[in-house]
Amino acid sequence: MQAKYFTDTDTLMLTFSSHDIAETFDLNEDVLVEVDKNGHVVSMTVEHAKDQTNVNEFSYQLATA
Repeated sequence: MQAKYFTDTDTLMLTFSSHDIAETFDLNEDVLVEVDKNGHVVSMTVEHAKDQTNVNEFSYQLATA
């Protein structure tokens, strides 16, 4: 998984896999989800990210059983 934040456009891009994108869906006017041919999420793009997320405080935690 990869997260990129573009300050010049206030865009957050989350990439979950390197599969080829087959289709793009608008979740709302600021969030796009791209899926592969099997319907698995490949990436998500969030426009106006500062309004919709807390991009200044990104954290990651691996939870193990």
